[in-house]
Parts: sequence; C-alpha cells; structure tokens
Amino acid sequence: MVLRECNCTRIVVVIVSVLVVFFAVILNHLENSEPTTSPRMTADIKTLQENYRQKNKTCFILGASGETGKLLFKEILNSQIFSKITLIGRRLAFENEAYENVFQEVVDFEKLDDYAAAFQGHDVGYCCLGTTKAKSGEQGFIRVDHDYVLNSAKLAKAGGCSHFNLESSKGADKTSSFLYLKVKGQVEADIEELDFDRYTVFRPAVLMVDRQESRPAEWLARKFLSPVSSIFPTALSIPISSLIKAMVINTVMEGDKVEILENKPIYNLGKLAEKTEK
Repeated sequence: MVLRECNCTRIVVVIVSVLVVFFAVILNHLENSEPTTSPRMTADIKTLQENYRQKNKTCFILGASGETGKLLFKEILNSQIFSKITLIGRRLAFENEAYENVFQEVVDFEKLDDYAAAFQGHDVGYCCLGTTKAKSGEQGFIRVDHDYVLNSAKLAKAGGCSHFNLESSKGADKTSSFLYLKVKGQVEADIEELDFDRYTVFRPAVLMVDRQESRPAEWLARKFLSPVSSIFPTALSIPISSLIKAMVINTVMEGDKVEILENKPIYNLGKLAEKTEK
C-alpha cells in the first residue's frame, strides 16, 4: 500500500512538472513571438515633446470615463503637449474638477451626427471606447465597439483630425471566429479606409488594472496573470500604465501612415517613457 502511494505521488509530481515546463515554454514563446523592434528614436524624448508642444495642437479623447481613457487623460494633461483637450462621451468624465483648456462634450452615440460639432477642430484623436458582450449583449457590443467607434472616426476625419489613435486588442482579426477579436479587427480595417494622415492602432493584451466596473472574468485573469507577468511581462498581459504612456509618447514621434503596435512594442514604448520621466 505504501509503495503504491509513493508511486502515485511520483506520477503526480512528474505530471505537474511536465505541465509547468510546458506552460513555461508556451509563455516564453508568447513573450518572444512579437516584433522586438526598438522604439523609434529620432531625438531626445523631452526635445520631441517640446517641439510638439510648440505646434499648438489640440486633441480629443473618446471614452474618458473608462479606465484607459481616464488615465490617458491624466497622462496627456501632465505631458502638456496639447493646447486644448476635449473629452467626448455619453456622460461627463468628471464633474467637480476644473482644468484649464479642458472641455467636455456629452453626446448621444445613437444620434452622433447631431453632435458633429464636438469633433470639429482637433488635430489628434484617441479612441478608448469599448464595452463587453457580458454587459451589453452581442448586438450591444457590436454597436459600441464597431458602430460607435467607426462613426466617431468618420466625424473626426470630417472635422479635420489628422492623427487617429485606436485602442484595440491583441489578436484582433476581422476573419477571427471569436466575436470580440472579429469586431476589433473589423473596426480597425474600416477606420483604415478613412485614410487619416496618420492612423495608429494599439493592440494590448490583458490590461493589468483594478477596474471600478465589476468584470469577474478579468478580475480572475488578473489574479492569475500577476505572478506570471513578473517573469513574462508581455506574454499575456500589460500594465495599463505602459499602454497610456505609449499612446502619449508615440504621438510626438515620427510614425508611418498606418502603424499597428502589438503588445511588446507598446510595453517597450511605455518603459521608454518611464525612463524619460526619471
């Protein structure tokens, strides 16, 4: 009986060891499967920011009441690279604070054409709109993550926006069999057809952020990914701070007409921004 128990224990240990090694190999592959191109450096970052600041550009943020949009607004505000910031959303992003040269536009996304004026006169746009299928249902998810986003981009283009930034998702693919990734990929492609002077797509993995909104699946994912990310920081996740810093620092850099930044390049840009701040 003791011998059998020992054998069972050894078998369990071997199986667990194999699974751990297999999982580590998969994570290592994911960590190194994306492009490792270094962040584009044409000059000192602070110099680029100052040069950009002198251009007196303006921007808008869609979805500033959400987690990404809220932190992006603070990052842009601290960077002082824009002379005017407009927050566009279905509700006020804040009510009790007052900021110089910051304006809020409350719009009805179901009747967005009636609010075209809100999109007028901005050089740069950041889109952080998004919901979940669990919260809004399949059709509601498509309406928000595709229709609202695309219609906003159309009005932005008509209003003079030259650089449009889209928060998308790792794995976005309009041919995907998964609804979430398919919708993200489709809206990416549809906005590209609008022919902005510059169009930047950010494809982060799971965002490491404590949301005020309850999302049980994401909460469980973050709890699992926290120890993993300490060893493989870009395999399955990314700190939200890396994303928003990358979005801002990428704005002042030279870029291609259409650029898609995957999780690892986003992470690298975020780290570059952190070094600049020190």
